[in-house]
Order: sequence, then C-alpha cells, then structure tokens
Amino acid sequence: MAIYTRTGDGGETGLGDGSRVGKGGVRIVAVGEVDELNAALGVARAAGLPGEADRLLEVIQRELFDLGADLARPVVDGEVPGGRAPLRLDGAYVARLEAAIDTVEATLPALRRFILPGGSEAASRLHFARAVCRRAERAVVTATRAEAGRTNPECGRYLNRLADLLFVLARQAAGGSETVWRPPDR
Repeated sequence: MAIYTRTGDGGETGLGDGSRVGKGGVRIVAVGEVDELNAALGVARAAGLPGEADRLLEVIQRELFDLGADLARPVVDGEVPGGRAPLRLDGAYVARLEAAIDTVEATLPALRRFILPGGSEAASRLHFARAVCRRAERAVVTATRAEAGRTNPECGRYLNRLADLLFVLARQAAGGSETVWRPPDR
C-alpha cells in the first residue's frame, strides 16, 4: 500500500462512510486535533513514565484511534452500512477513565491551590498533552454542535475525562515538586 494516494491534493479527504469533505471542515479539524493529542501522549511516554502510567497511556493511545474512527464516520440514525455497526465510543470508555482518575488521585495529596505546569520533565510533557487534549475537546465540541446529531457525544465526554486524567498523572509524575500559583500582591 502506497503512503500517498493523491486523492487529497484538491483539499478534500474521505470519511469512513465514503463521502468527501474539505480538509478544513470542523470534523476533520477535530480528527486532526485527536491525532496531535495521540502524538503528544507518545512524547510523554518517551519521558520514561512509571510502568503503570505508561501502560495506561498505551491503552489510551489505542482508544484515541477508536475515537478518531468514530469521528471519521458520521452518525446516521437506523443505518448499519454493510450490515456491520461502525466503531463507536460508549460509556464504558469514559467509565474506565474515571476509574483510573480515582485510582491515581487516591495517591496524591489534596489539591488546595492552582499549580503551574511543570515539576519534572515527565510531568511537563503530561501537562502539555493535557493542554492539547483540551484543544481536541474544544474541536470535538465545535464539530458536535455544527453537525448536530451526526457525531457521537461520547467523544467529547471521553476527551473531557482524559484531560482530567492527564492532570492527575502529571501531578503524580511531579512527585510533590509542584509549584503553586500565587496571585500577585495587590
């Protein structure tokens, strides 16, 4: 299989249902943001995270491919193309993230103030991935609103929880060396 197809040279790309859309469309922008998030998680994993965090992020990277596939195929009521249901995120994806957040958060001291992103290289990379995740979430929300009823709302929920998980993983990676934000004296 060739890596290039030339089919996108005119500024369009194909969706999972076979339709063609502009590369600047809200759905494609959302898919691209999710792709960038996946790459940011790869960069974070390259920092040498502890085993459990690394394994968790590998699972999440795989789930982001699921999310991208979901976004790339518009939701059509009552239609099952080819007799096979398209890949869709469901509540179980979000529930797994919530369970992981609860597990990690139980190991951390209570957060009483805002913290500055940083603390260690691994924590900084996770904070960066969290910011990319929030951008991807905003792009998915924009696509969901623009294409009402044609995108899966679980995609936005998943990214919302993932950003929270990345925050607690960053705190964990900082190992207590977080810097507290303090407002300027007035």
